[in-house]
Amino acid sequence: MSGHAAVKKMVDKTVRLLASSGELELALPECEKGLGHVIGAPASKDLIDGVRIQALPVHPDDRGYFVEVQRIGHGLAAGFPAETSQIAAAMSYAGAVKAFHYHLHQTDCWTPVKGLLQVALADLRVGSPTFGQRNTFYIGPMRSWQVLIPPGVAHGYKVIGREDAVLVYMTDHFYNPQDEGRIPYNDPSINYDWETQRK
Repeated sequence: MSGHAAVKKMVDKTVRLLASSGELELALPECEKGLGHVIGAPASKDLIDGVRIQALPVHPDDRGYFVEVQRIGHGLAAGFPAETSQIAAAMSYAGAVKAFHYHLHQTDCWTPVKGLLQVALADLRVGSPTFGQRNTFYIGPMRSWQVLIPPGVAHGYKVIGREDAVLVYMTDHFYNPQDEGRIPYNDPSINYDWETQRK
């Protein structure tokens, strides 16, 4: 049985279909409770298919720090069309959880610029080689990574520590509420563990 056929058979029996558009079909996998793969390097072999990471240089001095968030036509978002791209920022209070969202068409490019985020991703794409896989990243100015999140990958985050966080994100489409799906942060299928890990 081919990989796609095996995943399709698994989806038909064990998961709930969420949405579809064209060739993209999304479903909720059945995951064991946990974090999935904790990603410690931008080139990790455990990245969800299509997710990309780029380290950004941070320039600190005695007044604070500077980081270049985006240069149109360069970096992870180089292919984003200028006529439909949007750049926004979200401030979240310490301890806040914002999860989960997914898109059928939109690609996100995230850059945390203040605070520390625990970013959680889950691959919902039926037929993806990483369907059902979860990734966790701990990112912010101490680990200045930019993350590209393709359509069909559920995404969310928790603000870690006592400092509020600011996330700057660029999308390749203007905001469209019809393209945004939501899944509760504590969905039992994704089964993501938001608790502090007592290691």
